[in-house]
Amino acid sequence: MRVAVAAPLAGLFDYLPPAIPSDQALVPGLRLLVPFGRARRVGILLALAARTEQDPTRLKRIESILDARPLLSPVDLRLIEWAAAYYQQPIGEALFTALPARLRQPSPLLDDRVPGVQVTPAGQNRDPANLGRAPRQRELLALVQAAPAGLAMSTLRQRLGDCGGPLRTLREKGLLTLCQLTPDSSLIPPPPLPETNRPNLNPDQMLAVQAILDALGGFRSFLLDGVTGSGKTEVYIRLIESVIAAGRQTLVVVPEIGLTPQLRERFTQRLPGPIAVLHSALNASERERNWHQAARGEATLVLGTRSAVFVPLPRLGLILVDEEHDPSLKQQDGFRYSGRDLAVRRAQLAGCPVVLGTATPSLETLHNAGTERYGWLRLPQRAGAARPPTISLLDIRNQPLQAGLSSVLREHMHAEIAAGNQILLFLNRRGYAPVFTCHSCGWVGGCPHCDARLTLHLHLKRLWCHHCDWSQPLPNRCPDCRSDDLRMLGRGTQRLEDDLRPLFPETTITRIDRDSTRRKGELDRLLGTVQRGEAQILLGTQMLAKGHDFPGVTLVGILDLDQSLYASDFRAPERTAQLIVQVAGRAGRAERPGRVVLQTRHPEHPLLQSLLRDGYAGFAAAALDERRAAELPPFAHLALLRAESPQAEAALAFLREARALATGLEQPSVQLLGPVPAPMERRAGRYRAQLLAQCAERPRLQQMLAQWNTALRALPRVKGLRWSLDVDPQDML
Repeated sequence: MRVAVAAPLAGLFDYLPPAIPSDQALVPGLRLLVPFGRARRVGILLALAARTEQDPTRLKRIESILDARPLLSPVDLRLIEWAAAYYQQPIGEALFTALPARLRQPSPLLDDRVPGVQVTPAGQNRDPANLGRAPRQRELLALVQAAPAGLAMSTLRQRLGDCGGPLRTLREKGLLTLCQLTPDSSLIPPPPLPETNRPNLNPDQMLAVQAILDALGGFRSFLLDGVTGSGKTEVYIRLIESVIAAGRQTLVVVPEIGLTPQLRERFTQRLPGPIAVLHSALNASERERNWHQAARGEATLVLGTRSAVFVPLPRLGLILVDEEHDPSLKQQDGFRYSGRDLAVRRAQLAGCPVVLGTATPSLETLHNAGTERYGWLRLPQRAGAARPPTISLLDIRNQPLQAGLSSVLREHMHAEIAAGNQILLFLNRRGYAPVFTCHSCGWVGGCPHCDARLTLHLHLKRLWCHHCDWSQPLPNRCPDCRSDDLRMLGRGTQRLEDDLRPLFPETTITRIDRDSTRRKGELDRLLGTVQRGEAQILLGTQMLAKGHDFPGVTLVGILDLDQSLYASDFRAPERTAQLIVQVAGRAGRAERPGRVVLQTRHPEHPLLQSLLRDGYAGFAAAALDERRAAELPPFAHLALLRAESPQAEAALAFLREARALATGLEQPSVQLLGPVPAPMERRAGRYRAQLLAQCAERPRLQQMLAQWNTALRALPRVKGLRWSLDVDPQDML
């Protein structure tokens, strides 16, 4: 028996069948309890083997079979095995990443049933109007009749309040019976909007929908390239409707948890059947229940973040990846994988289409569309009567600023507020101030564990490191010279909020960033105030840049992106351009025209000028030419070997040895760059360094990485040293 175990060890482990015979067949995908060293661990059966390369007398037996059926199908296993091989990760760690947290332990499957009530055959044939003078009984029977699969008790109480008496009476009459239901199977889905109330598709939307529908039943990749507000979500809904009607399931992958509430609301209003939502903000039980609902085929739609790409879906018919350009789709620690790229591979294995939707395609996806590997579907116009916003650069050099706002932007804000419109101010820096310093001696608050400055969180009276999460109380005096002349430099979203209030005293201001949305449900509440028009000024970080529809916003102010114009990462220009276009796209999404003001001290910068002159498409074309000349992705393929240690020299020494190993593998087409210290060398008390492998041919790079990974794992362990191999890295920092 070939078994994978969650351990940082490559390969599988051989075991003998359980000592106690069982009627249950041993098939791949089952969870097993196996002895491992001096302990016991959960393993997943991957193959039945008649022979072993190990000494048979030393093999241990499987202790027990944990589940009655495999949790992962053969197609699921193929996807995960492929991902582990491509990303050079141990197969056990990859497999257990795909399971809910509780199932990585020897725990039984969660009994996710809830108490409910169901109509009997007699009750289904009974007209509630014939129940005489019993309005509560009539209402209860009609409600349960509308849900033939049953209705949860919690739903009954939510709809009717305390209905124990009428329920007992209807049970005694044989019209209703108690039952156990799976979550959401008891919900009454709202009926789809009548055809007369559905938004009309424009010609570009109709062409996109038809092209993808024609591909159902087979594999094909599409780029849905639509400007902000072009109605990509409506295209998604029309596609999902057709997939559900064909008896299949749809997987929708989004980059951020913050995007799921708004999408789920729109999907729930329009689509029949249960929707399973999967993201890390749910508790473990909620995630596992939704996971099982998807794996049993009960959920017609699964909406989740990158890890949802692994969820078993027995009737998968379509995969949608929204905001495909977003770097959050790449896992940055542990099992480092790209949710977008695995979605494409999963669609290929399942034989279904995959649609990558965005207003700002990644350069890799644009290249695939330009070379016709992907179908390229364009939505160049905003849906309905909405028009693209006007974008202007505002040179703030030598200009007096209040709350970080120029006088021109403040005048625009007053005009929009007077007209009853909403304003969005974008500042991609949370906290109160990014620098806390002593005016007397120049001391600057820095993290003792990272090469980073501490951010002031004034309301908490603490200095906080946003890299390792270390914090300290706000000092009253300078730690070096004991002066009390301590000052704040720069501005974060919290300070911006405080500074705006005296400038706009009669205006409601709502801040949305990671700090203001920590409590469960707070993001939904804040977004609701914006949607209802209760907030006139909305300010926040890049959480607001992705997919949100704010129809009342007519003015967007982008306050400070200059620092990203000169970042060292080769992807920085692409990310900055995407961020500007996405933030700008929040303006003028309804009938009212929109305006975007970008404050900058570098109005002549080529990136900004290119965006204004040629739009994102023109910028991307020029950026692709630069990437081609520099032999960078998508015209080359990268792998980044990272090492970290409490001592800087230990990390560099390991990478020098790793480079020597790679040089001996005789792959002249693979170029090695480094080792060098990481741009932020010290983080969380550890020194980091990296070595880059670059190759124009993906197969040659993969061949070299497989050999290199094996050689690296054979090196003697160095105390305190950790290393990782990141294939197709998105973060070079």
